[in-house]
Amino acid sequence: VDLGRFMHAQMHLRAYRESGGREGHLFDARFAGGGAAVPTLLLTTRGRRTGRQHTMPLIYGAVHGAYVIIGSKGGAPTQPAWYHNLVAEPRVELQIGTEIFPARARVAAGEERARLWQHMVALYPPFAEYQGKTTREIPVVVLERAGPSL
Repeated sequence: VDLGRFMHAQMHLRAYRESGGREGHLFDARFAGGGAAVPTLLLTTRGRRTGRQHTMPLIYGAVHGAYVIIGSKGGAPTQPAWYHNLVAEPRVELQIGTEIFPARARVAAGEERARLWQHMVALYPPFAEYQGKTTREIPVVVLERAGPSL
């Protein structure tokens, strides 16, 4: 685990939560090669083994009424834990700014994945670098509003 990135994520999560979403939605990602105001959401999944809720701040793109996230883990050889959790249980909770709502996750494939990948690389160019660092295909996840939450 890259301790610097982990600490940044933890500070970001704390600021997002403690402000009720008034802070943290737009994230200064220049330290990692991104822009000064990258949109982020809080993704809450249920642990596939523990059943406990886990929340991660993630960069997202809004596309046709849905939200798109990338399972990059900085180009690590393994998928992020949140990805395994949402594959096992696709009902998740999102916080975007001050709004919290249930959503359903699905993994994009084929042409849809390619199109959404390009959208996300345009939003946050380091994603392309992360793909170059790993042999796994980095997943593109679509999050759509849903009924009752976790």
